[in-house]
Amino acid sequence: MAKVNFTAGRVGSFQCEPGKSQSFLWDSSAPGLGLRVTANGARSYMFQAKLRGETIRLTIGDPNTWPIDAPTDGKGNPVGNGARQEARRLKTLIDAGKDPRQVRDEEHAREQAERAAKTAQEKADEVRREREAVTLATVWKDYVADRSSFWSDHHITAHNKIIQQGGEQRKRSPKLTTAGPLAVFSSMRLGDITMERIEDWAKVEAKIRPSSARLAVRLLKACLNWCAEHPTYSAIVSGNVAKSGKVREVLGKPKLRNDVLQREQLAAWFDAVINIRNPVISAYLQCLLLTGARREELAALRWADVDLRWNSLKLSDKVEDFRMVPLTPYVSQLLNGLPRRNEWVFSSMTAESGRISEPRIAHNEALAVAGLPHLTLHGLRRSFASLSEWVETPGGISAQIQGHAPQGVREQNYIRRPLDLLRLWHTRIEVWIMEQAGLPVCEHSAPIRLVGT
Repeated sequence: MAKVNFTAGRVGSFQCEPGKSQSFLWDSSAPGLGLRVTANGARSYMFQAKLRGETIRLTIGDPNTWPIDAPTDGKGNPVGNGARQEARRLKTLIDAGKDPRQVRDEEHAREQAERAAKTAQEKADEVRREREAVTLATVWKDYVADRSSFWSDHHITAHNKIIQQGGEQRKRSPKLTTAGPLAVFSSMRLGDITMERIEDWAKVEAKIRPSSARLAVRLLKACLNWCAEHPTYSAIVSGNVAKSGKVREVLGKPKLRNDVLQREQLAAWFDAVINIRNPVISAYLQCLLLTGARREELAALRWADVDLRWNSLKLSDKVEDFRMVPLTPYVSQLLNGLPRRNEWVFSSMTAESGRISEPRIAHNEALAVAGLPHLTLHGLRRSFASLSEWVETPGGISAQIQGHAPQGVREQNYIRRPLDLLRLWHTRIEVWIMEQAGLPVCEHSAPIRLVGT
């Protein structure tokens, strides 16, 4: 196999011999380096050698892109690579007993793995930066959206109000809305919300609105628990920073509410409430007292949930999906007198939801007219529980009417009261309250007397 010293002229002028598919020209300077030219004019540097008795041939590259020798800098040092340098490198591998093809494949695989690892790391860094930039407002929105199907409208509204920025026009007041307790954290990155910051925040809120702050901490704690199990946010949250004993100490424990209607106050209360100009609000407040229901349970009552034939109400319940309670005579009379303007029993033509939303103003005005102390709407629920004691109602019955969770093994596992039994005692409670208020007892209701009177 004749060899020549490769020069640009010899490489450029070499042609494939006539009648052959390809011809080779071999370099005398670099062992194994050859030039292959095919019949159609394709040219390439290649390397050929023997390894363990097998002839190995590899393509180096096109002579138009590969110089014969590597170019040098001003000091004679090679810069880059040439065909001869590549051939000598391959010959070194052969001499070491390595197959250049296998080495090439391994290097290619390693380069691919390195590129894949670099790409994955870049994506991971990008995801991390995006995650670290997530604010509480963004997380809160996703949290509420994810959990809304399990919550009541009242609970959803509470979550929205607790983080609202404030400064918006109220619907029924010239005053602007106030910022929620968690508004200060809404634009803060989730990773920047620390236990120390929450403790400093609690010291400020404890002097202004401790009750709202306690609610805010509970809601924030639940949100962070949700984040800890979320596929995206779990990487940001490291522990629940809202679980702080110092925060609980600063905000204190909620005080027990003692607002309740006494027996001797019933006449004045009913007189003022019955004379409220809005008949829907008037009926709603009386039904709150006479059913002991939660304010949102009753406000969300639909006409489809009222069974006048079987005298029952179907109320949404936060313990169970719903509960059935008796429809007592006076409450039935109140509901029969209400206008049926939409699906809601206690409807409103001005509220966006179509039902009563804020009866507290009218109630507070009625209390002022009656000369009675402040009484919350939940105080009416508390009043039902307290007043039912006057007719010696069994505690389990009044609790079931009000939707309290059964207490004790017997209540939970053995007592199954029919609606008629609840109606018997519920009617007694209503009749007694009507008597104390000086109101006429409705038809189908017999006066109830205390034991021993």
